[in-house]
Amino acid sequence: MSRPLYRDLNSALRERFGCRVQKISLDAGLTCPNRDGSVGVGGCIYCNALGSGTGRALSQSLTEQIRQSKAALQRRYKAAKFIGYFQSFSNTYASVEELSALYREALADPDIVGLAIGTRPDCLSKEVLDLLSALNQETYLSLELGLQSVHDSTLQSINRGHSFAAFQIAVEGARKRKIDVCVHVILGLPGEGRCEMLETARVLAQMDIQAIKIHLLYVVRGTKLHALYEEGGYLCLDREAYADIVAEFLALLPPEMIIHRLTGDPHPHELVAPLWALEKQKNREAIYQAMHQKDLWQGKRFKASLLDPTGK
Repeated sequence: MSRPLYRDLNSALRERFGCRVQKISLDAGLTCPNRDGSVGVGGCIYCNALGSGTGRALSQSLTEQIRQSKAALQRRYKAAKFIGYFQSFSNTYASVEELSALYREALADPDIVGLAIGTRPDCLSKEVLDLLSALNQETYLSLELGLQSVHDSTLQSINRGHSFAAFQIAVEGARKRKIDVCVHVILGLPGEGRCEMLETARVLAQMDIQAIKIHLLYVVRGTKLHALYEEGGYLCLDREAYADIVAEFLALLPPEMIIHRLTGDPHPHELVAPLWALEKQKNREAIYQAMHQKDLWQGKRFKASLLDPTGK
């Protein structure tokens, strides 16, 4: 029997729930402290006005979003159960009372077996963490924290609005309450080369993190990154380079960490570059090929990295 290349989310959810479970992307109509002025304005350089979301909150309640998405996912994937994924902007950036009402509305659907809550490390007060802790005791809960890079110089250059230390504090607060953490990282950020990207893997591999979501940096229309790209100040990774880095990245992670995704899903009408980012199956195949060619699998270099964290 061949060794699996990595521990994928679908398999992990099937092991837990005994059936096919799909995530439903939800837009709760919240915003972000990096947009409303409390931390910054304009958001991260790669983020557009929708905040990686759909804008559905403008016309649909969470209940209606779930109803419509369930029907589509049942047809496409034969999914039996679902996880409500609060995706757009920062989904812990509101009062505890408002957040509780939103989470409870999603959980009211009998086919929703848990929540995935996307947010920023600097949007997790003690009160919010306590709310998440209470939810975690009654349902499946994944706290998805956007980090992107462990390098403060990168976080500053992409206008992230928080430091790596803020992420460390957020993870510590969540894990004290036994809340599972999924970290989001982006490969191909301005100013980062292969060494910086793999250093992110090494650092995160040593933290108490249960899952990771790997994204390709792609250029979205109307963002600060779009302007930088048009001026010639940013060059996208090509598919071969990205696949090679993902293969090496996975090899450095602990084998039990769940891999939520290997790349992103840009909206076709928003994407400027690279156009190959739309070819999801080809991109996965390129990553698998890179792993096979280099005889790599998730966790292969994890123990060696612990002994020599410099990677030398």
